[in-house]
Amino acid sequence: MGILKRIKSITMAEINKLLDQVEDPINMLSQYMREMEEEIAKGQHALANQIFLEKRQLALIIDTEEVLAKRERQAKLAVTKGEDNIAALALQEKLLQEKKRGLYKEQYEVIKGQTNLLEEKINQLKEQYNELQHKRLLLLSRANVAQSLKQLDNAVVSLNTDNIARGFARAEERIVMMESKIEANTRLSNISPSSSYAIDPSLQEEVQKQLAQLRETAKETSV
Repeated sequence: MGILKRIKSITMAEINKLLDQVEDPINMLSQYMREMEEEIAKGQHALANQIFLEKRQLALIIDTEEVLAKRERQAKLAVTKGEDNIAALALQEKLLQEKKRGLYKEQYEVIKGQTNLLEEKINQLKEQYNELQHKRLLLLSRANVAQSLKQLDNAVVSLNTDNIARGFARAEERIVMMESKIEANTRLSNISPSSSYAIDPSLQEEVQKQLAQLRETAKETSV
């Protein structure tokens, strides 16, 4: 039973971790930028295909114009030789090619317009991407500051401030004791040996009288 409960707890923890990662603003920004990069890449691929179609359509126009010029030369040459049937066939082919050229040109203009529109959209997307990239850097900076402040707040909350305050007080007491010992040693070292024998001024007269008496007594004893 305990094992099953433990497995359930681990599973829920992993799920919550994944949810936190999904809701992480940094991951969200990165995901948005990746999606835009993918769209830009798709747009550039589509533009490459569109340019290819445009060039192929232009090649059809050029080929048609070459055929037109060739049929016109053939018609002129046939007329000079008196071959009217051949000239008529050449002119007929020329008319057909002119119609094709007109159709190809219309299609070319449509394709070219689509190419320009697609290129414009891609450039707009790139500009928007660059703007969002700069904004992303700013948001990353703000998120970093917010995360740092959150960690600092958590550190302050997790600290036992009462114990720290008492520890500082004990350290201060020890430092004061050390300073007091140093000051005491300094004071003792400044006292001269003779200063310990100094006579109190208020008792000096009485001391001198008794000292004189002791001297008299010492003289009488010595005689």
